[in-house]
Amino acid sequence: MDSEEKPLQSETTLADVKQLGLWAAIASLSYVFWIVGGMEMVERLAFYGVRAVATLYATRPASEGGLAVTMTRFGTLLLCWNLLQSLIPIFTGGLSDRYGYKQTIFASTVIKSLAYLVMAWIPTYTGFFLGAMLLATGTAIFKPGIQATLVRSSTRRNSSMAWGIFYQTVNIGAWIGPLLALHMRQMQWRYVFYTNAAVICLNFILLLTYREPGKEERLARRRRIREGTEHEENLMLATLKELRKPHLFLYLLIFSVWWLMFPMLWDVLPKYVDEWVDTSTIVHTLFGANGTRNPVFHFLLGMDNGGKTIQPEGIVNINAGLIMFTCFLFAGLSARMRATTSLFVGTLFVSAALLLLGLTNIAWFSVLALVVFSVGEMLASPKYSEFLGNIAPPDKKAMWIGFSQAPILIGWTIEGKLGPSLYDLFSSKDEFARQMLQAHGLSADEVSHSVLKGGEAFQKLVAVTGQTPEALTRQLYAQHHVGMTWFVFAATGLLAAAMIYFYGRWVQKLAGREESHAPVDQ
Repeated sequence: MDSEEKPLQSETTLADVKQLGLWAAIASLSYVFWIVGGMEMVERLAFYGVRAVATLYATRPASEGGLAVTMTRFGTLLLCWNLLQSLIPIFTGGLSDRYGYKQTIFASTVIKSLAYLVMAWIPTYTGFFLGAMLLATGTAIFKPGIQATLVRSSTRRNSSMAWGIFYQTVNIGAWIGPLLALHMRQMQWRYVFYTNAAVICLNFILLLTYREPGKEERLARRRRIREGTEHEENLMLATLKELRKPHLFLYLLIFSVWWLMFPMLWDVLPKYVDEWVDTSTIVHTLFGANGTRNPVFHFLLGMDNGGKTIQPEGIVNINAGLIMFTCFLFAGLSARMRATTSLFVGTLFVSAALLLLGLTNIAWFSVLALVVFSVGEMLASPKYSEFLGNIAPPDKKAMWIGFSQAPILIGWTIEGKLGPSLYDLFSSKDEFARQMLQAHGLSADEVSHSVLKGGEAFQKLVAVTGQTPEALTRQLYAQHHVGMTWFVFAATGLLAAAMIYFYGRWVQKLAGREESHAPVDQ
């Protein structure tokens, strides 16, 4: 064996491997890679068709079909949603390795379709909570099998491009889903959930064409275990043994901080845009004062039915749109960097975007923040799972991919409660409106949530003051530190970037020691 090929055979080496060029890497991707990309695209279309509008559905007033709860109460739902969705894969990843990826993908699709139907059938906060828990469970079961298939269907020489294109393909679904949901909710909210229940069932068709990589090897190992010729370690003990490895444990710890700031884009930004960003200025720049009646622009830009404003989903969707069209380019760029360098640079971009959102509510700056965030995400997020999959032992790929959910479990679960709670503290237009109503002579009882339901205080303030909603929004924004929520999470991102930088230097030293002790072929 040529000694230069050796790192390609070592699935657990910490050293980076030279990647193939852009087109060579794309050409080397296998059939099953594109099938799992399609399944993930369908799953993300349905998932973000709900997740992207969940904040609006929960917090908008009942008069608009919403559930009329506060951001803080919605944060409790997010906490439970994120906790369940992130906790289960830590343990079910090992089950996927042992009993088959196809079986777990099938089971997850059944559960997820039921989740969307529950949301449609029970249009209350309790019903939405139950549906979200089912959706979290189905998503948690889905992830390890899909991502382990990706790991097994790629090599260390094309892994950057594989994860980048996978991420790009996924974002086709993440882009279409919110736009489709936007137009469904403008009819009735239940159509959002029925549509996504139908969409997720497309994966049953794709499963018919799916071939599990490494299936023969898995079945042969199961046969040896049954015959008693091979010992199988207790799954829980095996999981804990892997988690004790220092380079794995520290990596998961660092990204627990990373995931504390990253999901703000989906959990809080829709509400922020809905309350504080005047998107009519974007429409005015693009189409003039009268907007546009073109239905193609209405759909692609996420506009309201009148074509005068861009809805929150449309602004947030800039992220998925950019990733959908450009991620393969950034995958090629990140392939030229060390994995930890790409993670570090990407995290700096994400932090800068959060900082920009906190500095101003001017609509075009929000667009710029989304562009900066998307560049950072494309450099960092695919690398997160790629790095873990590359250094995982060959027979524990799904288990290690399941471990990738641990930082999400810690970081996203905390953010799910903390983000909306900070928003209520620093940025809630509804709360600011209640304070101003009291300044105009209304009593505390008259502005309480039992009298003025969630989302109704600002409407009341408009009626009491006689001012336009736009003028009142500018006044409230000037009087309060609305951007403080974003500053907290931008600082968290900078902390994560510093930790990634020092971790990268440490891992580079470990890789150097590993290579110096590697045997040399004669």
